[in-house]
Formats: sequence, structure tokens, C-alpha cells
Amino acid sequence: MERQPIGFKNAEPFFNIVMEGLRGEVDGEHFWDAVADDAVFDFLYNIPGFPNRMEGRSTYMSWFSNYGIKLNNANNLKVYKVQGENIIVMEYQVHGIEPHTGRPYDNRFCSIVTIKDRKIVYWRDYMDSLAVIK
Repeated sequence: MERQPIGFKNAEPFFNIVMEGLRGEVDGEHFWDAVADDAVFDFLYNIPGFPNRMEGRSTYMSWFSNYGIKLNNANNLKVYKVQGENIIVMEYQVHGIEPHTGRPYDNRFCSIVTIKDRKIVYWRDYMDSLAVIK
């Protein structure tokens, strides 16, 4: 069995809530199964050192393999489907611990996801940037 990178394990609540929100719209059991190889991710965050764009599934997977915050859960999912389009808007929250400081981490997200051929091809993400900085 292939060993899962620590960042993937840390972010499992995120992966789970996203797949719950995309249920019936994408193929695959895990988030990474649902992402197209050439997917584009735009992050509308203003955090020093964090890229505003990642292109390709492997690029995002590489970044996520070192995800440091230990998420305990994710909740408050709201899902909106854009009629006549393959676009899904999800609002959700994640909760965890920043291991270096021991401080709680609570954040809110809005993710706008475009689906093509049952795969995520475009992801536009908004979050509370101040929650990360604090």
C-alpha cells in the first residue's frame, strides 16, 4: 500500500467535505480522483508566499503533500448549482490546529468549481485570509 503524504492526511476533512459537495457530479472516491490532470486552481487570497494560481493536478498535489495545518473537521456545507452550467458553488468551514503554535485554526471558504466530463477542471477559491495570518 502506498504511503499517504502527511499533508494529505492533515487535510482529509477538507477533501471529504468537498467530495460531499460534489457528490453525483464527479467520478472517484477521493478528491484527487476527481481532479483533471490539467485543472487550474485560482486562489483569491492575499497571503505572502502563497501562489494565487496553480496549474495542473500534479502541481496542486505537490503543494498539498506538505500541508501543515492538522484539520480536525469541516462543516456548514452549502452547495449551489448554477442552472444550465457545470458550475457548483460550495461554502464550508474547516477547523483544526496549527501544530507549530498549537493555536486553533478556523476558516471559511467559498469554492466555485467547474466540472467537465465528471472531473474538476477549474477551481476558484475565496477564504478568510486573516484567519490564516492570525
